[in-house]
Amino acid sequence: MAKLRLLLRNRNVIFLLALGTGLLLPHAVRVTTHLVLPALALAMALSTLEIETAVFRRPRSLIFPSLLGIIMNYVILGNSIIGMAALTIRGEEIWTGFVLLAAVPPAVAVIPFSAFLRGNGTLSLFGTVGAYLGALAIMPLIAFGLLSAAAFDPLKLLLIILALIVLPLAVSRLLIQRGLKQRIDPYRGTVTNWSFFVVLYTMLGLNRDIILGQPLALIPVASIAVASMFILGLLIDWVLGLFHIPRETRTSLVLLGTLKNQGMAGGLALALFGQEAALPAAVSTVVMTLYIVWLDFKAART
Repeated sequence: MAKLRLLLRNRNVIFLLALGTGLLLPHAVRVTTHLVLPALALAMALSTLEIETAVFRRPRSLIFPSLLGIIMNYVILGNSIIGMAALTIRGEEIWTGFVLLAAVPPAVAVIPFSAFLRGNGTLSLFGTVGAYLGALAIMPLIAFGLLSAAAFDPLKLLLIILALIVLPLAVSRLLIQRGLKQRIDPYRGTVTNWSFFVVLYTMLGLNRDIILGQPLALIPVASIAVASMFILGLLIDWVLGLFHIPRETRTSLVLLGTLKNQGMAGGLALALFGQEAALPAAVSTVVMTLYIVWLDFKAART
């Protein structure tokens, strides 16, 4: 029983379970579709408990790493995703999914991933915070610039951005202020992972017919996901190495430059467009799981 509990708290096991059940047992997607945004908001609130309130009281110390976070996650990664999608994707729904993927901020998991990969924790923290604050302006600009305003409700987009970034951050500040963070900490990772299970299960379940029935259609989507993580990550690390940037700093910049919040992108796609638009986020989540395992293996050998 103890081993089963450990397995059900393991992030990779939970993601693999979402993959298997989403493709083989998608019958609950009619229910979970309505739970995607609440699950994301919960995951965001719990994840941002990592960010101490004191960070926001030192705005000057935020400026440089925040700019680095925005540059790595939007200028480099976002433009890479959009550029590759523009060259290879023809379907409107899939294109929309990639635009949303480029528009969202980095995965909050950049912060804990940086810790176990021995990165620069301060840079990862401030870079992530800066990218999330920048996302409040950048996300609408990318969506309005690259997607037809007639295809979605701009007001709904703004409300969802507030619900998935501003509200969870405010809730996490309240939990810290009330001294509840320590009580929540033992369960935080598990609840966050199962929240993402709901999102990934729903995205995969809704796109089950495409994934199983048209596997060739996934090749361009998976290729972009692999290139924007594995290949781009190697390229960033190589370029930074040429300038003799310390390994810890390189690790954090690689994470900021390769990881997007796929859950948020998938949630936006489902709420604003439809199930096919969530396919890039679903495929990218699967690739990201493999990517993190690879980074962990790579870090252990250095």
